[in-house]
Amino acid sequence: MPASISLSQLSWSTPEGRSLFSDLDLTFGPLRTGLVGRNGVGKSTLLRLIEGSLVPQTGRVSVEGSLGVLSQTVQVAADETVADLFGVSRALAVLKRAEEGLASMDELAVADWTLESRLEAALARVGLDAAAETRLAALSGGQMTRVKLAALVFQEPDFILLDEPTNSLDREGRAAVAALMAGWRGGAIVVSHDRELLETMDAIVELTTLGTTTYGGNWSHYRERKAIELASTRHDLADAERRLAEVERKAQETAERKARKDAAGRRKRAKGDEPLLLLDARKERSEKTGGDNARLAERRRDQAVGDLADARERIEILQPLIVRLPPTGLPAGRSVLQIGDASVGYEAGKPVVDRLSLSIVGPERVALTGRNGSGKTTLLSLLTGELQPWSGSTRVLVAYAMLDQRVSLLDPALSIRDNFRRINPGASENACRAALARFMFRADAALQVVSSLTGGQMLRAGLACVLGGSSPPQLLILDEPTNHLDIDSIEAVEAGLQAYDGALLVVSHDHTFLEAIGITRRIELS
Repeated sequence: MPASISLSQLSWSTPEGRSLFSDLDLTFGPLRTGLVGRNGVGKSTLLRLIEGSLVPQTGRVSVEGSLGVLSQTVQVAADETVADLFGVSRALAVLKRAEEGLASMDELAVADWTLESRLEAALARVGLDAAAETRLAALSGGQMTRVKLAALVFQEPDFILLDEPTNSLDREGRAAVAALMAGWRGGAIVVSHDRELLETMDAIVELTTLGTTTYGGNWSHYRERKAIELASTRHDLADAERRLAEVERKAQETAERKARKDAAGRRKRAKGDEPLLLLDARKERSEKTGGDNARLAERRRDQAVGDLADARERIEILQPLIVRLPPTGLPAGRSVLQIGDASVGYEAGKPVVDRLSLSIVGPERVALTGRNGSGKTTLLSLLTGELQPWSGSTRVLVAYAMLDQRVSLLDPALSIRDNFRRINPGASENACRAALARFMFRADAALQVVSSLTGGQMLRAGLACVLGGSSPPQLLILDEPTNHLDIDSIEAVEAGLQAYDGALLVVSHDHTFLEAIGITRRIELS
């Protein structure tokens, strides 16, 4: 029987009672499937139900074939090695004894002479040059993710389950994972916001509060289909608005005709030139007809209002964020920041940033790239004054704002609205609400407390508070802004940054994001 995963009438709710999905029916064949959806919709929970670490509240999960799951654990024993992670330490020890002429006949009979070459090949597939005896504790976070992925595919399972496999990986690591998935010929379910990785998929499954929708093809094909759906929904919205207006116009015309007929009947009754019995019969028919017309008009209006509400709800879900911001007034020739031969680090004699010089002029959009540990975040700390240079100089010459991964410029105890008023003390209530609405925090959504927001909402709120005021800062510094965001949130951030006319300094490994926000220069740290 071919490998497959089937979900039947599957339901799950959070401990607080919030339903993530109910009566879910879905089948995964031996294809590479990207699982996408907004943060908190239940993607990771669905993976855990499939792997068996969660038990369905109702429904059933059926797996035909073997599963491999990318481990998310970060703690390892001090002496644990790459070979231990792959589960081949004993087998490698047998090979070593065989090479030394110390292996028994029983050991020689079960020795796997291809093991070392297969181990090297698995590590090479994810771009790692690590020996079997390498201690895991000596690896960086990005290297650890890659070695875990290598250990996963080394087992050659029928299906692999990956939850955000490129998070915290540098550009080289992300490319290695994408290349591995492009060559993977088994089944895979991949939860990811990495659009380059999603381009290697055979299908995209979108999970929403309404259920799942499957789209054949990769990320680009999915986006094309979503664009068509958006155009169709816009058409439905316009049609529903037209029909409601038509229903209300006809209802008004009918009411006016009845009022004229009723007035004519009253005049005839007042004249007394027709039998009263005949007039009473006409009045009864008129009242019955009027009642029938009113009920028909009400049914039509209810239907039109329902269709309009449905169309508006779908347009809210599908409508991308479009932002218009006040200008920063940054001139093209204005010097924004200057770093002159600066060095800094955390341990004497071991600079993380060594004799770096950098300048940004006018509304340049500069990306800081480089491998994990190359000093990107350290450089941002130097620019914002958290660190002082050991030598050289750093100067930021315009008003700036820094959005780190925790968006720490926001007070978590305050609402989005109150944070906006705190950061923009001269803004009126109307200006505040209008600015927040441009970033899709409308009405009561603006009153959410920051500590209750998802990662994507928090970054969007930070952008709204910083860029939505009457005088946005002329320099915006961002540190890995797309980490842990769903794709809808990333695209909302992209829309906000596309509308910004100041200078940008961005640390990011997300090539698609950097292209979308119009980066003009890249500086790679080594």
